Amino acid sequence: MAQRRAVIAIGIVVLLAVFFVSGAHEFLTLDNIKASQARFQSLFDVRPLAVAGGFFALYVLMAALSLPGAALLTLLGGALFGLGWGVLLVSFASSLGAALAALIARSLLRGSLERRFAHQLERINAGIEREGAFYLFTLRLIPVFPFFVINLVMGLTRMRLTTFYWVSQLGMLPATVVYVNAGRELGSLESLGGILSPGLIGSFVLLGLFPWLARGGVSLIERRRLAKRHRRPTHFEQDIVVIGGGSAGLVASYIAAAVKAKVMLVERDKLGGDCLNTGCVPSKALIRVAHSVSEIRRASRYGVHAGEPNVNFADVMAHVHQAIRVVEPHDSRERYEGLGVDIVEGDARLEDPWRVRINNRLVTTRHVIIASGARPRLPELPGLEHIEVLTSDNLWQLSELPRRLVVLGGGPVGCELGQSFARLGSNVTLVVKGDQLLPREDADVAAAVAKGLEQDSVELVLGAQAQRVIANGAKGSAHLLEITRDGQVQRLPFDQLLVAIGRQANVAGLGLESLGVTLRDDGTLPVDEALRSVLPNVWACGDVTGPYQLTHASAHQAWHATVNALFGEFKRFRVSYRAMPAVTFTAPEVARVGLSEREAQQQGVKYELTRYALSELDRAIAEGQRDGFIKVLTVPGKDRILGATVVGDGAGEMLAEFTLAMTHNIGLNKILGTVHPYPTRSEAVKASAGVWKNAHKPERLLGWLKRYFDWRRS
Repeated sequence: MAQRRAVIAIGIVVLLAVFFVSGAHEFLTLDNIKASQARFQSLFDVRPLAVAGGFFALYVLMAALSLPGAALLTLLGGALFGLGWGVLLVSFASSLGAALAALIARSLLRGSLERRFAHQLERINAGIEREGAFYLFTLRLIPVFPFFVINLVMGLTRMRLTTFYWVSQLGMLPATVVYVNAGRELGSLESLGGILSPGLIGSFVLLGLFPWLARGGVSLIERRRLAKRHRRPTHFEQDIVVIGGGSAGLVASYIAAAVKAKVMLVERDKLGGDCLNTGCVPSKALIRVAHSVSEIRRASRYGVHAGEPNVNFADVMAHVHQAIRVVEPHDSRERYEGLGVDIVEGDARLEDPWRVRINNRLVTTRHVIIASGARPRLPELPGLEHIEVLTSDNLWQLSELPRRLVVLGGGPVGCELGQSFARLGSNVTLVVKGDQLLPREDADVAAAVAKGLEQDSVELVLGAQAQRVIANGAKGSAHLLEITRDGQVQRLPFDQLLVAIGRQANVAGLGLESLGVTLRDDGTLPVDEALRSVLPNVWACGDVTGPYQLTHASAHQAWHATVNALFGEFKRFRVSYRAMPAVTFTAPEVARVGLSEREAQQQGVKYELTRYALSELDRAIAEGQRDGFIKVLTVPGKDRILGATVVGDGAGEMLAEFTLAMTHNIGLNKILGTVHPYPTRSEAVKASAGVWKNAHKPERLLGWLKRYFDWRRS
């Protein structure tokens, strides 16, 4: 491949050299073309096919190599062949040459650019796939933009070459007709500027804007057609109906009410959703108790001998439910009704894009925001139906600590809960299908978490495939989980099985299928970058659409969905995930924002790695919590942060500074120049910036300074 690119590059350089050394560029002027018109005409009269073929080949070559003179050749085409044949020859020659120019740029440059700027080009190519043909067509209509630049730039994208060719053929046709027609009057032309008068340029600009206006018209027609098919209401009861009262739905309702829109929130169960009732709040309350138990067990390293802690599981769960009750008013019906939100308990189903049936009531609304969340996914595992399966939803109803707990799944939920129950006294076995925990993280991060779990007596079974559940399958144990690992069959005894293999979107019963809405392969609701579905007034946010199943990600999306729904006619905001933080609350804690090393390598993004060990941090040394590290990925040679991963005690708190820096384009130099209080864990962030700075110190300048100080001392 590299050899082929080299041959192409050398060939192009040779052709360019021949073109300029031969003086061809000096010949291709309006005066020379006019002076030679009679000679060209006589040659054409004698050998029309040879002249036409030579003209076509020369035009293709010049367009392919992006050589100057294509406009003059177009004029000559009009003078020699007339309007009809001239347009035909020039149109096909220019389109073919443009396609070759795009192919050359693609062959020589696209691979290296994609390796270096994969993350940036990913969004561009997604846009090209969605609207590239339309965008190219509008550019071709306006001759103000140099066509050779368009050829080269578009060649670097993932647009199909056939699409590029036919769109270019159509888009360049109006300008081709104008130039060829002007060529018929070649003798009277004084300059190329005479062809494109300000009025004519204005006409082309209007022509270029026409597709955008047409698209708005088409969108209006589609809305009218949709309204006709579903009988659009003449008036609306609500501005927005929000389906789902979890994190996303509550934030959407809050924002809509804050700007005085009329909003109805529909929730079938409890307000607060998973985060309050079965997710963030109860799990962090449980993790805190488990952390206290672990601290008591390890207190002897500080000279404190407390013995084995006595864990009363009923009291532990009472603490968990007390935490839920204390947080509950933040998400309560009273609070949101006080803000102006109409809360309705029940099920919601879309009858059409503007009508939502809530129980037996039909409500008309200008917009619908679907924030119905997700639920734990259960595997198709034979025998699973014969036992009570624990998930992150029903786990909180346990009244007794499981003696033997098998956790299926090694993601954040499985690791957090598995470690917590092990600390509380359960014999925990964590079964993972892959070869590492936390599959989205780097191998060294997963290894640190695995070490932490093993120190808490969690048995890790990696690379295992669950085959079936055998209820009451062995004497002295309630059940068995049969797995295959390295070709061997194993049976793991358990009293309780916790399934934590991911979540699936709650889309059933919403009426989406009847409205022509298809789901993604993973079962989530597809939306565009503004979080709008295929129905122009139906939006989605949170776990139901992904890609992140995080409370703060849901809130981030909810703002965009609500603002775009209410004010999208004037301005739409694209949701960005570039600086989306995530924390896994294990011991050690794992926190990351932006790219990991694994992701950077998969996307072909070049990066520079800076690593700082928390064992060097004074606060960590004083507290005896020296395990962990910080990894920062930056643009090679620059301090711009591409991603940061923190592993260790308090990682989530340290991550906030990196997230702020990425969000507001603050580099490591400014972090290094910021005063951090001593001794705190936040100093580790500054220390990481210091490691980067030390690797980029100006060695030559420092050498001169050494000489200067040597001279001053002499």
